[in-house]
Amino acid sequence: MEAAAPPPAPAPQPAGGPRQIQVGQVLSDAFATYSSNLGVLVATSLGVAVLFGIIIGLLNDAGGFFAQFLAWVVQLIGTALYTGFVVRLVQDVRDGRRDMSVGELFSSAMPAIGPLIIWSILSGIAIGIGFILLIVPGLILMTIWAVGAPAIVAEDAGPIEAFGRSYELVRGQAWTVFGVLVCVFLIMLVASIIAGIIGAAIGGVAGAIVVGIIVLALFMPVSALVASTLFFDLGGGGTMPAGQSAV
Repeated sequence: MEAAAPPPAPAPQPAGGPRQIQVGQVLSDAFATYSSNLGVLVATSLGVAVLFGIIIGLLNDAGGFFAQFLAWVVQLIGTALYTGFVVRLVQDVRDGRRDMSVGELFSSAMPAIGPLIIWSILSGIAIGIGFILLIVPGLILMTIWAVGAPAIVAEDAGPIEAFGRSYELVRGQAWTVFGVLVCVFLIMLVASIIAGIIGAAIGGVAGAIVVGIIVLALFMPVSALVASTLFFDLGGGGTMPAGQSAV
């Protein structure tokens, strides 16, 4: 089976709880994992992005509220599938060696796809409403729920329990988590602008499809790797506390 060079080992956690995370270190660890598993991550993200990007591009080109809604749902499904894969990959390499094949990583993540989609829809709606309500509530929810998806994959949390588990892990380090999310947003904003320029130059359905593929291929690995790195650095990966409930 294929092995990959390990990313830098995370700093040891102090007794009494997870280590205090730092924005630069989280991003560095995430991109180190990206570079050491570049071939696998790029190939799988392109595969998922082409499959789902074509559908999203066609729906976006069709226009209309219903088509846009379907495009959003399709993007959630593709992102959930890839997020599950990446969480398993990060979990696998944190012992210093990636032991599982690509097929095994996808297979191990498959049971989490349904809960991931449900969680993505619920969190997306709540965060969207939060942004409508003066933006700040949306930013707060986005921060405290930043590691809900990895909790579903790595700890078998349900889609509702994941909200509470994420809040538990983020609590006390919310400003640092927010800083990480802002950096990821800026990176993806630049990538989206570049993709939009390329799509506009091509024009028509082909341009919409190209934009959908590029944005998905760039967004999914970065987003999933950062969320996974945050999750494990914050002390996630163990058994969910008994009686954990959503916030």
